[in-house]
Amino acid sequence: MTTPALLINGTFQPAADGATIPTLAPGTGATLAALPRGRAADVDAAVRAAERALEGPWGRSSAAERGRLLGRMADLISRDHDQLARIEAEDTGKPLAQAKADMVAVRRYFEYYAGAADKVHGSTIPYLDGYFAYTVREPHGVTAHIIPWNYPAQMFARTIGAGLAMGNACVLKPAEDACLSTLALAALAMEAGVPPGALNVVTGLGEEAGAALVAHPGVHHISFTGSPEVGGLIQRAAAANNVGCTMELGGKSPQIVFADADLDAALPILVAAIIQNAGQTCSAGARLLVERSIYGTLVEALAERFAALTLGTWDQDRAVGPLISAVQKARVQGFIDHAVADGIPVLARATLPADLPAGGFFVPPTLFGPVPAGHRLGCEEVFGPVLSVIPFTDEADAIRLANSTAYGLVAGLWTRDGARQHRLPKRLKCGQVFVNCYGAGGGIELPFGGVKRSGYGREKGFEALHTLSSLKTVLVRHD
Repeated sequence: MTTPALLINGTFQPAADGATIPTLAPGTGATLAALPRGRAADVDAAVRAAERALEGPWGRSSAAERGRLLGRMADLISRDHDQLARIEAEDTGKPLAQAKADMVAVRRYFEYYAGAADKVHGSTIPYLDGYFAYTVREPHGVTAHIIPWNYPAQMFARTIGAGLAMGNACVLKPAEDACLSTLALAALAMEAGVPPGALNVVTGLGEEAGAALVAHPGVHHISFTGSPEVGGLIQRAAAANNVGCTMELGGKSPQIVFADADLDAALPILVAAIIQNAGQTCSAGARLLVERSIYGTLVEALAERFAALTLGTWDQDRAVGPLISAVQKARVQGFIDHAVADGIPVLARATLPADLPAGGFFVPPTLFGPVPAGHRLGCEEVFGPVLSVIPFTDEADAIRLANSTAYGLVAGLWTRDGARQHRLPKRLKCGQVFVNCYGAGGGIELPFGGVKRSGYGREKGFEALHTLSSLKTVLVRHD
C-alpha cells in the first residue's frame, strides 16, 4: 500500500505542515497507515486549485468529454477491482466478499454517470410573443464533498461521479477513520485524465479540515453524509456563505412484515439488512415491525439465524466484521447494555469465535424483542448489528410505528397484498420504500435521501445531477 497523501492540483503531497494522524485496522486495532493531517491551509490550496480548474479547460469541457473521462474511470476500477476491494476491506474491516461487491457498485456509479453526463437537458418555456425562453443546467462551481467511513469507496463514486459529470470542481474530505480506498480511487482519476484541480482530496480531522472546507467562501455547494449533529454544524457554517447543501443524515429504518408475507424470501434479507457492514449502514433495517399473529414464528426463525452468524476479520471473510473503531464499539455496546439493564429480552446473540484478534473492535449481532417503540433502542440510530423487533396489531398500527421516530430514510414492506403494496408506501414518511425486497443491489439508478432528521436533497440516479447543478433561465427578445 502506498503512503497516503493529499491530492491538490493534480499532485499527491503531504500536509503543508507535515502533520499526520494514524488510521487503525478495525480487525486488529493495529496502526494501518499514517494519514496527512490536512488543515485550513491545505483546504484553501485545494479550493484555489478547483477555482483555477474551472477557469481553465475543465470549465470549458463538454458533457460528452466528461462522460468519456468517467468511462475511463470505470474501466480502471474494473482493472484494479481486487486490489481496491482488499484496500477497502482492510481499512474498514468489512468482509472481503462485501468489499468486492462494493467495488462492483463503484464501477457501476462511474458507468452510470459516464452515460448520463450528456443527457442533462434544459427546456423551452412558452412565453410572450417576440421572446424565446429556455433553461440550461450548469455546475455549481466548486463543490465540497464530506463522506463517512462506512462505505468510503461507494461514497466517493456516488458523489464525485455525479459532481464531475456536471462539470463541478470537487474537493473531497473523507473520514479519517477509513479513507485509503478513496485515495486509491483518486489516483485512478488522475490516471484516467481528470485535469489538475478538478478533483482534490484533503484528509484530516473533521473539526479541522472539514470545518475549514464547509466555511470556505470559495465553496458553492456542500454534500455531506454523516450524523444529524455534524450535519447541523455544517448547515450553520454554510448559511454564513448562503451556500446550498445536500444532507444525508442517517436513519432508523423499519421493515414491516405482515402475516401474508413470504417469510422464506424475507428472512435472509431481514438478517442481511442489519448485519451488512456490521450494521454500520445509514439505511440498515434496524427496526423489524411484525404483525402479532406471526411474531412467535418469525422471532424463532430469526433467533436461529442470529445465533449461527459468524464473525471475523476482513481476510477471514465471514458473515460479520468488526466495527470501525473503539469509540464505535463502546457506543454500540452501550446501547446493548442499556437495553439489557432495562429488562428488554435478548432473543439471540452470535458467539465471538476464539480466533478473533484481541485488539479488534467486534460486537456480536444481537436480537432484541419485544422492544417498546419509545425506548431508545427502538427509536435512536445504533449504527451496529442490533435488531429491534416490535409487534403491531394492524395496518394503522404498523404505519404509526413506522413513522414514530425522528428519522425518515428508508422503509421495507413485506406483503403479498397487491393493494397494500401500493397503499402503504404513500403513508410512510421516508425517502425510499422497498416492497418485498430491501436495498436492491446498491440502487445506483435510484434517487436516495431522506426526510425529517434524515436530511434533505437527493443523491444517486439522475436526480443527483440536478442536485449538483443549478438551473439558469435565458430570455431572448428577437424582434
